[in-house]
Amino acid sequence: MNPAPMTCTKFGMNLARARNFMRTLAQSPPAMEAYRAAERSLAKSRLTAGEREQIALAVAEINDSKYCLAAHTASGKGAGLSPEDIRLARKAVAIDPRADAMLRFTQAIVLQRGDLGDEDLRALRLAGISEPEMVEIVATIAHNIFANYLSLVSRIEADFPLLHPEPNHAAAAGALCS
Repeated sequence: MNPAPMTCTKFGMNLARARNFMRTLAQSPPAMEAYRAAERSLAKSRLTAGEREQIALAVAEINDSKYCLAAHTASGKGAGLSPEDIRLARKAVAIDPRADAMLRFTQAIVLQRGDLGDEDLRALRLAGISEPEMVEIVATIAHNIFANYLSLVSRIEADFPLLHPEPNHAAAAGALCS
């Protein structure tokens, strides 16, 4: 079964380029439907396309998903992220204070499996991130974890130039969250 190409006009990328991921996902029509529904819904969130790509890059780096790192590097460029924004997002940091708080929150959620302290939530609020945006960040993380895990479990062959996670990123990231 060949899925119809999914066009993400919000940042000018046609996910047909990620055809191996979509082909794997299409093996389960309910999984494909859920993935696409989440993608459409998250595109309407308060988070910008660039912010969602920064989250995707941070999550892919933490999960060692080479496929998703490559895909989100390409889509991040299409969403207006600079090479420096992409490099920093992979480390779950940003120059912009709002994006930095969002990425540190993302890192804490993934590494601490959602078990956050009041400090983590307070830092997010101090950066001006609202409760609805917080929920949308968590939804974006979950959506990306699904894609990371599917690409890892299925050993999806790359149809993007592969990037490699930085050595010991997760271990170093853990030190930032403590």
